[in-house]
Amino acid sequence: MRAGFLLNEVVTGLRRNVTMTIAMILTTAVSLTMLGGGLLALRIADKTQNYFMDRVEIRLYLTDLVSANDRDCSLNPCQQLMSDLKKTDGVVSVQFVNSDEAMKEATEVTFKDQPEMLDLIKDTRLPASLRVKMTDADQYPRIYESFNGKDGIQSVLNDKDTVDRLVGVFDGLRNAAFGLAALQALAALLLIANMVQIAAFSRREEVGIMRMVGATRWYTQLPFLLEAVVAALAGSILAVLGLFLAQPLVVNRGLGALFNSNVFPRLTGEDIALVSLTIAPLGIVFAAITAYGTLRYYVRD
Repeated sequence: MRAGFLLNEVVTGLRRNVTMTIAMILTTAVSLTMLGGGLLALRIADKTQNYFMDRVEIRLYLTDLVSANDRDCSLNPCQQLMSDLKKTDGVVSVQFVNSDEAMKEATEVTFKDQPEMLDLIKDTRLPASLRVKMTDADQYPRIYESFNGKDGIQSVLNDKDTVDRLVGVFDGLRNAAFGLAALQALAALLLIANMVQIAAFSRREEVGIMRMVGATRWYTQLPFLLEAVVAALAGSILAVLGLFLAQPLVVNRGLGALFNSNVFPRLTGEDIALVSLTIAPLGIVFAAITAYGTLRYYVRD
């Protein structure tokens, strides 16, 4: 009997304030979608960093003179540089790549699907390089400081800097999404508070009669709280559906080529499911706490 009464009161309340209910559902959906987008950007950043860290290396490009005259790093200064690198703490391996090998890698791997880049480098003599892997990517700055500017070194490139820039792009997207989500959350909070106040005001006579016949304050306020929770639940479902639809329609279309070429690790349905399991309960709990706080603060009957 009580459950039926509560259900009837919730349905009645949602119908009476249908426009505000729809506004709250949509605002909650947008807010949670933006929050989910921020969390997905964070997951891509983490996956990108983990994906590339095992492949990160520092490259010491040799001067044109060394590149042209030393084909196997058997002469100084290349031989001395390789010896010094191998003696450096934390160095796992040092690989010498001559000019011909560098050109082969560029044409068959790096720029395989970029004909315009191949045209630019086809008449260029690429420099030989020493490629160093270490036990910890954070140690690479030490290599840069020790070897940059040494005899035979033309320039030093740290792959970790490139990875950090890639991760930084997603960090920026995440921050933007979180900022928009915060604004939408504020709008949702105000809508929930207004909806609860209006619902309670429109049924103040019913609530007064129920209190006179012995109903507890909690029992009379529970329908208003459930109205907010139901609206938030609907908004959460829309947000989750939006994230799953965004994967093929937005993410895969925008980043599909980068996923296919292994520039970024692919965003999977499992990633979206994990994010959904975070944002859906969060939206419902947020609505419940907001409605409860509003009732306690504004509704005294």
